[in-house]
Amino acid sequence: MHYEGHFAFFDEHSKKEIRRTILKAIAIPGYQVPFASRELPIARGWGTGGIQITLSIIERNDVLKVIDQGNDESVNAVNIKKLVVGTTGVQETINTAEATIIQSRHRIPEVKLQDKQVLVLQVPIPEPLRMIEPSEERTKLLHADQAYSGAYIRLFEQIMKYNHITLDADYPVTVNDRYVMAPSPIPRFDNEKMHMSEALILLGAGREKKIYAVPPFTKVESLHFEDYPFEVEDFSDKVCRKSGLTNVYMDELKDEVTGETYYLTNDTSYMLQAMNDGGAMHE
Repeated sequence: MHYEGHFAFFDEHSKKEIRRTILKAIAIPGYQVPFASRELPIARGWGTGGIQITLSIIERNDVLKVIDQGNDESVNAVNIKKLVVGTTGVQETINTAEATIIQSRHRIPEVKLQDKQVLVLQVPIPEPLRMIEPSEERTKLLHADQAYSGAYIRLFEQIMKYNHITLDADYPVTVNDRYVMAPSPIPRFDNEKMHMSEALILLGAGREKKIYAVPPFTKVESLHFEDYPFEVEDFSDKVCRKSGLTNVYMDELKDEVTGETYYLTNDTSYMLQAMNDGGAMHE
């Protein structure tokens, strides 16, 4: 597809402004940097923060991968790919290891990310204290004072009510021993992949006009208590019905014919790779 407008849709001034915001976000890990969110032919709330980051950093020799909740072929992922590839002409892939830029909604790939890769996460609500404090002015003061007791109280209330922490996604983390950060609605299973990641992780919220980052080799620790340590979802006793994979994040499904509950690897490209490598257990 040939695009007659600017390379990567935006004019150079817009891309420079967003890149400056990204540089500040990298310099202050976990800190939400405001930016002038641009208009796109996609409604806000559909990943425009991540798209703006990708369009601002992508170059002609990059290789792009886009996933939506683990799936390379969802409507969201396909439309984002069409916009980015259509305005840049870059190569696209479903292979995580081949990609230089990976844009994702609500998942971090199962394949360990490497140096010189960039993971761009789409974020609906970037403020981890929003459920505690609705005022933007007040949350800024709380971050400045490193006053995060409210975030811990929220977790403590869940323990008191349910005897465990019930947050399954968007579980808050502390970045570089300083800022409490919303990691986007990735499952808890993916939180530990952010810790000391070799790849640069950029997070964008277009509707809320915020960009923040986790630079490579940065400490990321999920909030926890000494007597209630952070735990991820346990899939050790589950087996992917198609690939035979274990210890990966899986979707629980029900067979419409037999009523049987079964599991499939959520990261579809990782599952396909396992099947192509000969590890498949076909139905």
